[in-house]
Amino acid sequence: MDTDKAYIFGLIIGGGKFGNAEDYFSIQLPYRQWGSYIKNPQRASQISDDIMRFVSPLLRSIYNLRVNFEASNKYWTIICEGDLSELKSDLERYGINCEGELRSELPIDGIIPHLKDANIKRRFIAGLADSIGSTNPNQRRFTDNVQILSFELKGFNFEAICSLCKLLYSVNCIPDQILWNHPNFHASNNPYYKSWAKGFKLRIQLDQYAEFGAFGFKTKVESANFNRAKQAHPNETEVCEEREIHPSVSTIHPGENDERLPMCIRGGHYVHFRHICATLGCPHAPYQQLEHSFKSIGELIMPFPIICKDTEDKIRQIMASDSLMSAVTYEDNQVYLKDLVQAFQKNRNELLYGMDSRSGYPVGEILQAIAYLIVPQTELKGKRPKGKFMSIVKSQLMEYPEFSVRCVMPNRLTPLGLFHNNRGALIGPQNPDVYAKLIIHDTGNPYKLIVRPLNISDLDEK
Repeated sequence: MDTDKAYIFGLIIGGGKFGNAEDYFSIQLPYRQWGSYIKNPQRASQISDDIMRFVSPLLRSIYNLRVNFEASNKYWTIICEGDLSELKSDLERYGINCEGELRSELPIDGIIPHLKDANIKRRFIAGLADSIGSTNPNQRRFTDNVQILSFELKGFNFEAICSLCKLLYSVNCIPDQILWNHPNFHASNNPYYKSWAKGFKLRIQLDQYAEFGAFGFKTKVESANFNRAKQAHPNETEVCEEREIHPSVSTIHPGENDERLPMCIRGGHYVHFRHICATLGCPHAPYQQLEHSFKSIGELIMPFPIICKDTEDKIRQIMASDSLMSAVTYEDNQVYLKDLVQAFQKNRNELLYGMDSRSGYPVGEILQAIAYLIVPQTELKGKRPKGKFMSIVKSQLMEYPEFSVRCVMPNRLTPLGLFHNNRGALIGPQNPDVYAKLIIHDTGNPYKLIVRPLNISDLDEK
């Protein structure tokens, strides 16, 4: 294994797509608008130059393959033609099956032990970064001051993502965050959201990557430098063991049992992305911090939607079809916006209509739901109102001081229903003392938390 082969293997694993042909395969680069001839013709010209002056000579000299390319709205496609037998033999030697889209499986475990030194590792990582490492300016942490390189990955190979993370660690390139392909992260508020399988994102601060990582494409280097110039100051990345974690409440989603998830993950509920790292046994996971967060686990799980927004008919269908919601008695009420705003201004974390000070419905979630119920259709992006929810509700209150919405309030702590303008919303109740009793630790892995179903009898316990 030398640096040139390491780079080519990284590029192929990131974007390689094999069919039945013996003399043809492609490498797809998901550059979308970032590499668009229409949006950025200068960058597009540079990408074509990178392919023909950098990638093409490598593939020709190592495997005697001819290279061309095509560009579309979604992909740049490097077309590789010639006798593939030597290339396939090399890839198969490292356990890489040359079928379909390699990125979906990320088959790197067989090749990593053969990356013998830091230079070879960096060249392999460079191939991955050139193919699936996004330097789109939207890849940032909240503001322009923390610019990010995001490895965009498909499939459900959690172990391979962990292996890639550890490979980066081995060259002192500390990842910043992993967005796992799991409903606890892609559908944390709504258990009825089905399109949660959006893939993985392994994110690295660009300052960190510039110091320890590499690109092969000059286009990627220039793009990364342009993004870094937006930062007010350089950024340093803390090692994962020392990073403070802030677990947040997430809904129990039926996708947690999806058969596509590996057995080591399937059936578990996860309260932070580093919780997955611990479940996979990563040596860099913050185990002590996670164990501390488990002491208040009832505050971090929600067996109902945190917030679910849809048409009134669909919300009522959900309520009628759910075994718990259909088993309780609901009372029709009106809730006045002025009372909710007053409660929110007094305490943003106020819980309303609960059994005690630790249970009830978060006033902030109720106001977010009302913002959805009242905005015009033109001011919705999907089911999300454009603009800040408090600006929306305050504007409504100024125009209609006595404004109210219909509310169906349960006689036990199941979701609260809100309705207006043929739209509806469900707000799940916080009830940590009850929810904590639902947790079971997996017998084979203490970091895998299993949540048993909530029963009506649980809600009746004192």
